[in-house]
Amino acid sequence: MKKVIESVPNFSEGRRKDVVIEIVKQAEETENVWVFDWSMDHDHNRSVVTIVGDPEYVGEAIFKMAKKAVELIDLRHHTGGHPRMGAVDVIPFVPIKNSTEDECIELSKKVGKRIGEELQVPVYLYEKSAVNKERSNLSEIRKGQFEGFFEKIRSPQWKPDFGPSEVHPTAGVVAVGAREYLIAFNVNLGTQDLNVANKIARAVRYSSGGYRFVKAMGVDLKEKGIVQVSMNMTNYKKTPLFRVFETIKREAERYGVSVVGSEIVGMIPMDALVKTFKYYLGVDDLNDERVIEYRLLDEISGS
Repeated sequence: MKKVIESVPNFSEGRRKDVVIEIVKQAEETENVWVFDWSMDHDHNRSVVTIVGDPEYVGEAIFKMAKKAVELIDLRHHTGGHPRMGAVDVIPFVPIKNSTEDECIELSKKVGKRIGEELQVPVYLYEKSAVNKERSNLSEIRKGQFEGFFEKIRSPQWKPDFGPSEVHPTAGVVAVGAREYLIAFNVNLGTQDLNVANKIARAVRYSSGGYRFVKAMGVDLKEKGIVQVSMNMTNYKKTPLFRVFETIKREAERYGVSVVGSEIVGMIPMDALVKTFKYYLGVDDLNDERVIEYRLLDEISGS
């Protein structure tokens, strides 16, 4: 049976469209790989690309995208609302169909080794691929960001898993690993007060007493004149989107602020949408099998 995995690399460029297109092109021109989605954000100064396909070919596409990012992105001139430590900041691999977590772990190590050796960019294995428990959490690796890594990398505990023990002067470092499906979910607030967004982010994120599978931070969207609670939902099955969204609405009301919108960055599983739809409409017996497109795809693929 054909194996399918997903990778969602994040690049530290969200303002120069020609650069992002050139990076995405590397995947588009790789056989047995499909670009499902890509987006760029000016305020975050970051782009996110979703590719799927055969594991071996996805690995090749990722390497070519990373190489192009190293060529075209110079972090010495990069500013934005999202924390970053590398031109290609993070590369996750996710098992989708007839593939396993272990296979994604092996692929992450293979790709990470190649990036380290051929591109001379220090590589840190994270999440399921981490050989050092301290590095399983991406936020721990990213602390200090690009500017702080020149000193951080000198510590024996932050010796890279692959590549040189010196930060690449323009491309920084990169985290590579296998993980569960993650949903990038952002909620916009009708205020310019970043302090409000930061307080609400603290209320919902796990590290400060919030929901177990939520990472969150406040972001100033200067172009839109509002602020945002930017989140990574690392397990939508155990911490559903609707529960976090309702909590943010209640917290915002405490500060006299309204929620003015939300966004999903990249792709989202049908199951997450069905659970949200079921919650808000109170449809007790709804499941994926009752979505006509889902059933049709199932029948066509014969799975």
